Amino acid sequence: MQYMTLGNTGLVISRLTFGAMTFGSVDGNRVAKVDRDGASILVDKAIDSGINFFDTADGYTDGQSETILGDVLGTRRKDVIISTKVGFRYSDPLINSGLSRRYIMQATENSLKRLNTDYIDVYMVHRIDPFTPIEETLEALNDLVRQGKVRYVGFSNWPAWKAAKAVGLQEQHGWAKFITAQVYYSLLGRDLENEIVPFVQDAGIGTMIWSPLVAGFLTGKYTRENPSGTDGSRMRNPSDSWIPFDVEHGFNVIDELQIIAKSHHATLAQISLAWLLTKEHVNTIIVGASKLKQLEENIRAINICLTQGEIQHLNKLTTPTEVYPNWFARKADDTRLTDALTGDRAEA
Repeated sequence: MQYMTLGNTGLVISRLTFGAMTFGSVDGNRVAKVDRDGASILVDKAIDSGINFFDTADGYTDGQSETILGDVLGTRRKDVIISTKVGFRYSDPLINSGLSRRYIMQATENSLKRLNTDYIDVYMVHRIDPFTPIEETLEALNDLVRQGKVRYVGFSNWPAWKAAKAVGLQEQHGWAKFITAQVYYSLLGRDLENEIVPFVQDAGIGTMIWSPLVAGFLTGKYTRENPSGTDGSRMRNPSDSWIPFDVEHGFNVIDELQIIAKSHHATLAQISLAWLLTKEHVNTIIVGASKLKQLEENIRAINICLTQGEIQHLNKLTTPTEVYPNWFARKADDTRLTDALTGDRAEA
């Protein structure tokens, strides 16, 4: 296993994080399918492989994910890092959702109880709440840190401008600062390179990557001939995916991944994960699993070394569309000044 510190902190994390979204069972949920016994096998394997970071959320399977994770970790809880999240609806009452102070405080107590722990290592806001002032949310998170119930705070699925505003307010008031961003990133979804990556690198914020295999699409289980995948697949059809992506482009990427995977005697999933691990802005990748074999294969991605040619080929094949004002800034660059300050003369 490889390790690094999370963002600008001394928190040492494994570069693969085990995601417990598959724990539990809820009618209509095609992701959650792992019972307590199955979860114990997966967690044992993760720990034996050197994974020390476990991710969940109160909104996963109505809290079952947190409960099962806390149960199977047991006394090993003190030896691992747990992250969980708040923001999505947990139950029917209208107020049991969002990022108000009231709900955050209530949700924290509930998560602590389900996880059977006295503290949460990394607590993240799971989504934006357009109805709650950001100051209210940030002050509540700070109070949790001061109370010792939370060690670090972070955000997930926030736009860069909102996260930047939050960090400014945290610095202004001396509140606990965001140390991580849990974000979607994959070969088929590189949008965050436009705004989020420059922001988190400047702010010293680490990244936790969710859905690195695009809900299983990059495993190769979906094909042009059989777009519905195999039995039990998460998506009924890639074109109906909750994560938006160009399906035909995705199949073209699959074609190239098959060539690279063959040369490494690896799976498509392993190559996709190995590519992400080459990115300096990626701290840790969340890998979930419903079967032991699936987890074992994903963990082996840590040992795959892609060639520079393979990395560059995948980079070029999946380059995201440059958005405004980024393309304007590039076209308007004063190349004479840039060369003078960063070129051979500057190095001499």
